[in-house]
Amino acid sequence: MTDAPLLDRIESRKLAIYGSLLVLPSVFMLSLFAFWPTVATLWASLFSKGTVRRPSQFVALDNYEYLFSDPSFWQVVTNNLIYAGVTIPVSIGLALGMALWANARIPARAMVRIAYFTPTMLPMVAAANLWLFFYTPDIGVLDRLFGVFGFSGVNWLGQPETALGSIIMVTIWKEAGFFMIFYLAALQTIPPDLKEAALIEGAGRWTYFRRILLPLLMPTTLFVMVNALINSVKLIDHLFILTKGGPDNASKLILYWIWEMAFSYFDRPSAAAMTVLVLIVLGLLAVLQFAVLERRIHYR
Repeated sequence: MTDAPLLDRIESRKLAIYGSLLVLPSVFMLSLFAFWPTVATLWASLFSKGTVRRPSQFVALDNYEYLFSDPSFWQVVTNNLIYAGVTIPVSIGLALGMALWANARIPARAMVRIAYFTPTMLPMVAAANLWLFFYTPDIGVLDRLFGVFGFSGVNWLGQPETALGSIIMVTIWKEAGFFMIFYLAALQTIPPDLKEAALIEGAGRWTYFRRILLPLLMPTTLFVMVNALINSVKLIDHLFILTKGGPDNASKLILYWIWEMAFSYFDRPSAAAMTVLVLIVLGLLAVLQFAVLERRIHYR
């Protein structure tokens, strides 16, 4: 007579082996392109900059102390905080507004959606070159437009007061249409009966938007917010074309500074230390977002 518990254990082991084989490719790819580079970057940040005559030495946290004592570090961090603090909420708000309009029953609705999504389809470098025609002093579109009203030309990308704002404008223009697609897809999954029932109950449009539509869109908002947060620290293409981080570091952001330290100044330990700090901050923010917003999300 066959032992039933033995058969159950054999079946459980088969399922465990089968599940492990299914997960193995993902684990391998994550280990190769995520976990191992992270560990290697952390290890590299603990050594000094090596040369041919003077090999690198273990310096523990000296590279981090050097970063915190560098005024350029705090300026770049401040620039990125301003950049993220403006681009994230404005892009999400515009994306939601555009999605609501593009989802409404308006004439030429397909053309409206295409117009909103067109900036997203452009490559980053092409978009930056396009905006050079707007920002070029005296002969650019913006200066010619303001010149009609008697304003003098402005060097939008060449002065510290406007350089970062000009980069922010390009990013919002580029990302709002991309985020709109997610909101538009989410809006099309919401049954129209909910709006009809709300109107029958006497709820106005604002009440329906605030009490029904926004809670139902919270999963999409969380997804968009995480993507916007990641995008806020990985901008580098626009800076190469538009400002190269200038003038006087006024528009320099974290990723561009990391690239500059690693490949222009060949200070890879400092670049590794900065990368580790970015990973830590992003991880903490992601945990905070999911821990706080997850409680306000209503999954259907």
